[in-house]
Amino acid sequence: MDKRKLGRTGEELSVIGFGGIVVTNETPAAAARLVSEAIDRGINYFDVAPSYGNAEERLGPALKPYRESVFLACKTGQRKAAEAREELHRSLSRLCTDHLDLYQHHGVSTVQDAEEILGPGGAMETFLDAKEAGLIRYIGFSAHSEEAALLMLDRFPFDSVLFPVNFACWHQGHFGSRIMSRASELGVGRLALKALARRPWTEGEERKWPKCWYCPVDDLDDAKVAVRFALSKPITAAVGPSHAELLWLACDAASHFTPMSEEEESAIADKLSGEAIFPG
Repeated sequence: MDKRKLGRTGEELSVIGFGGIVVTNETPAAAARLVSEAIDRGINYFDVAPSYGNAEERLGPALKPYRESVFLACKTGQRKAAEAREELHRSLSRLCTDHLDLYQHHGVSTVQDAEEILGPGGAMETFLDAKEAGLIRYIGFSAHSEEAALLMLDRFPFDSVLFPVNFACWHQGHFGSRIMSRASELGVGRLALKALARRPWTEGEERKWPKCWYCPVDDLDDAKVAVRFALSKPITAAVGPSHAELLWLACDAASHFTPMSEEEESAIADKLSGEAIFPG
């Protein structure tokens, strides 16, 4: 699998990342097999969070044989320093590691979130202490609001930002381009989520992929287009969806990657016109 550098860190990550929800509710043996297959496919970037059910408890032991050769990212949704500190230490224990390669403020959705994180007594104080103590190497955040993301980028020299990069968000929700532009200017690494998102689940719809928060593309032809779009943007990697079948689909699609032209992108944007807008 191809690798790309993460911003100014110099770290090289596989262009498809392993989303921790893949191992949520799996047996320890199944989690170990999934991680082993991911390693065999060339994935070295793993991302997880405490809010993903028992993903940390499953991922930690499964990653132990490979810990020194992978890039492990985790997150906290806590906005205050004390709560973030407690959650960080719990994540380290569950993940069977003495440090995280990337620790992220999770799901920054409002300006109020950003102000609380960066303000006195905010979670950033814990992040800075943890970095000084060697518990984390790099600091990032994930975002579901361009306004909040831009505030975060302008207030702190983050190493990375994780945000949705897909056709629907980009061309219909008009979400992502300003974050991409500002992060690129600052040398901040760009990581993508929801690359395989097709549309929101509709109310009452039977969910073929119950661990996925959105209705994904789930055939190779559509996945090739979705992954081409994401990887044609100046990102480092796209975190795979929350079922193993979709993760392997993303890997297969990435193996066929060629950059998408502006004409191709424009044609697909026109095709999407009139469909349901996917929120960031």
